[in-house]
Amino acid sequence: MARQKITVPPTPPSAGLDAPEPAARAARLHASAAKFVAPFALDPTMRFYSPQENVDALDHPRVKAWIRFVTTRYEPELPDGHRILLLLPCTRTKPYPMSAEHRAINGALEAAGFRPTGTVPGPDGMPDVSPLVRRNVVVHRMVLSEPLGIVPYEHVYRFRGKPSPASSYDDPGLFENRGTSVSPWRADCTAVPGRKDGTWLWGDNERKAYVEMHNAMSDVIATVMDRIGGLYRRRIGWVAPGLTHRSFLLAAGARSAEGVAAERRVGAGALPLVGVNDRTTHPVEVLPTPDMLVSARTALKARLAAEGRPCGDRAVTAVYARGGGGATPLALPELLAELVPELAVRPRRR
Repeated sequence: MARQKITVPPTPPSAGLDAPEPAARAARLHASAAKFVAPFALDPTMRFYSPQENVDALDHPRVKAWIRFVTTRYEPELPDGHRILLLLPCTRTKPYPMSAEHRAINGALEAAGFRPTGTVPGPDGMPDVSPLVRRNVVVHRMVLSEPLGIVPYEHVYRFRGKPSPASSYDDPGLFENRGTSVSPWRADCTAVPGRKDGTWLWGDNERKAYVEMHNAMSDVIATVMDRIGGLYRRRIGWVAPGLTHRSFLLAAGARSAEGVAAERRVGAGALPLVGVNDRTTHPVEVLPTPDMLVSARTALKARLAAEGRPCGDRAVTAVYARGGGGATPLALPELLAELVPELAVRPRRR
């Protein structure tokens, strides 16, 4: 199929949502806009900097329309074969396929012989986002995202003839430990400055909104799995330990085994975190497993030694934490060597 040239006009602000905003929030606009690769551009109304703003995002017209689409109408068009759903994390860079992390993951799949069907070419100079095929194996990629829930790869660039919401928003994520997912200009902000470097500690309102958004996202993803999960022989979530995307997926028993929180303290009580695999009849395999992580770190240590680089525990941890895509360890060659064998008709035994 000949490659099409697609042009994408800049996304205008959503109607009715471009009212004046606090100066502190407006000051973050430039940093948000810098995360986009042309011809895609930020919709200034789609910036969600804190758990509370994530909850508000559920009422944003573009977000509401998107969630309604994926939970009630979306039907993937897939070739026949051994179908595998591969869930990937969202990224700082938009569109996702242009991020270093997705480039590394998709590059590893291409090196292993997977090729796109060519049904959904990207804009000029951007990767094809159609399903990947190798012999009788079909890999369909989707992205886990807050506030969109789940994004089929074929809708990363375009949605209903316009730039996709997936390539129009900025959401630094629901990460308390980074100390930046706060909105101090809001009346309901209970975060407090916690460190000399200017980062913040969440308060009760942030933690409460985190639980609400976490469970809303897991509900969206579970609803999609209930609708279309039966189309796939396997459903794999390639999600890093310690990050919210993994928490979105894990069931209660797996949380305990991995040391992932099952609740968040709010005031004198606690609110439960519910994962996709607690809700759906088509659960997702959450990878990499703890054993894969150990194996990857061992292989990374050997590579650093062979390259003549520091390979003590601290050095390995530092390289591992930065990851192969400058974001998470998921794009490290050593972890991708664990993923690729899983995308086979008869995956290796674990």
